[in-house]
Amino acid sequence: MTRILEKLLRRLPIGWLQLTHNRNRFLSALAGVSFANVLVFVQLGIAGSMTTATLQPYEFFNADIMISAEDANSLTEGGNVARQWLFQALADPSVTDGTPLYVANLTWEMDGGQTILQTFGVDPKAVDFIGPSVAQKLTSLTLLNSAILDRKTRDLDREEVSLIRPHSPVTFESEGNTITLFDTFSGGGGFNADGYAFVSDQTFLNLFAKRSSGAPDHILLHVTRGADTDVVVSRLRDAIADKTLRIRSYDAARDEDLRYQKTQRPTGLIFGFGVLIGILVGIVIVYQVLSTDVASHLREYATFKAMGYGQGFFLGIVFEEAMILAIFGFVPGVIVATGMLTFMNNMTGLPIEMTVNTAIMVFFGTLAACALSGAIATRRLANADPAELF
Repeated sequence: MTRILEKLLRRLPIGWLQLTHNRNRFLSALAGVSFANVLVFVQLGIAGSMTTATLQPYEFFNADIMISAEDANSLTEGGNVARQWLFQALADPSVTDGTPLYVANLTWEMDGGQTILQTFGVDPKAVDFIGPSVAQKLTSLTLLNSAILDRKTRDLDREEVSLIRPHSPVTFESEGNTITLFDTFSGGGGFNADGYAFVSDQTFLNLFAKRSSGAPDHILLHVTRGADTDVVVSRLRDAIADKTLRIRSYDAARDEDLRYQKTQRPTGLIFGFGVLIGILVGIVIVYQVLSTDVASHLREYATFKAMGYGQGFFLGIVFEEAMILAIFGFVPGVIVATGMLTFMNNMTGLPIEMTVNTAIMVFFGTLAACALSGAIATRRLANADPAELF
């Protein structure tokens, strides 16, 4: 390694030699940097799973505009919308079709516990409003109390779920109703439920007796091809009498939901603070190591300074040490974090995973944090007087 660094730096790798001179301290420093990396990776993994879980249900639908209640900050929260606004929206020349969307959590009582299914009630004939993974299976929902199940639902036997087909349905009980599962689709558990399910609007109203057909959770609209969605949204806001409604493009609704989850919900804020704490831990650890190293070699640095070497030379050495700690500490960190994220994914069913983008981001973040620590650690050298050090 010394020869490789010597060729890369075109000088004696003083930083590498100083770090490896005391191997126990070097290994301890690497362990500290790795720990900080693992902490950041885990927090980013969980935060990433929140993003995936938030956006996942939006992939089930295909719409241009969504009308929601004033307090509907997400797809699953907020009040109801009067269905009459659907018919008023259809009066706009650019709106070609619309459908109501009903959302609620259904409890599946199981031996030893229960599973919560985020259930969407849709019109089985509204195929154009449903994503391709579910649309082709809507015909099975025409029967009352029939459903399509998310095959990735937590706490369910994956092999048994994979056998659910129209010719081999499965039934379960929920609040006195017998529900028949005729097919499955790929979803994935989130933070609000263990999985997803689709039922017809009639089945939804039968399962949730307190709900009314005239008060869906959202209204989905399609506009003519080539129409400016924002212009149509503006016209609908003027035309519809209820000015409290949130009338937005479907993409805007999705983005606002994600922003709400990240900046206003406690989970998003906690994950953000977790990442910040991991970064600060890494900076402090590397600073302590480099600061101690500078202090222990202060006389040697003073000798170089007396010989005419400038501050740039000392910064180069300390930055060399910082980069070595960053690179060598990143490798075990990413390996351990990948194992931990995989374990968490298997245990919770949340979409937690190590991605290439996350790994690259954390790597360059580690380099930046270590470089900052190195810059802080060399401040003492800048003001040091060689005459006072001997």
